[in-house]
Amino acid sequence: MKKVYGSASDALDGLLFDGMMIAAGGFGLCGIPELLIDALVESGVKDLTIASNNCGVDGFGLGKLLDTKQIKKMMSSYVGENAEFMRQYLSGELELEFNPQGTLAERMRAGGAGIPGFYTKTGVGTVIAEGKDTKIFNGEEYIMETGIFADLSIVKAWKADETGNLIFRKTARNFNPPAATCGKICIAEVEEIVPTGSLDPDHIHLPGIYVHRLIQGEHEKRIEQRTTRPAA
Repeated sequence: MKKVYGSASDALDGLLFDGMMIAAGGFGLCGIPELLIDALVESGVKDLTIASNNCGVDGFGLGKLLDTKQIKKMMSSYVGENAEFMRQYLSGELELEFNPQGTLAERMRAGGAGIPGFYTKTGVGTVIAEGKDTKIFNGEEYIMETGIFADLSIVKAWKADETGNLIFRKTARNFNPPAATCGKICIAEVEEIVPTGSLDPDHIHLPGIYVHRLIQGEHEKRIEQRTTRPAA
């Protein structure tokens, strides 16, 4: 089966529809699928529900989809770096489903494993628990969270072989592996594609069985918050 595509728009061809759910990897601006995000902007697809740790920053990453009003709902754990996100949410233009960070990662992982729901103590006694099923285990209260089953996953990796086996670089692994597994279709953008068989099996972070389409490209790699000490 062909997995390598010439561009992000080619890789998205035939997969997009209004109202779909997309799981996006990345943490801040680290390990985000920026080429696929740009192609989503160009496609004009709208009313998107996006499950991602955050929504980029103003004018970059998933923030570009906010600027074009293509996102209807965000499922996130942190949204504090984006002024347009705040404006749209406070004005009622954008729906927000807050998730504790570990819960969001586990919801993606559960969806990828075919698990429809699980119980966790995180959020018990807070607004996170409102409207959710609760259960007592060993005298402790837990709330039920549901697995995320997305229509599409978009992720960023460092290196891939032609069958889609992926290697992530350092902290850019973040949400990418669980996000990749929970979509019906997963597209990965990478910095380098190498011949099949050239990757050490012990170094592969995500097996190619989860990856349906691949693109290679150049990435901007912005720094979200540049912090340096004063010159001596």
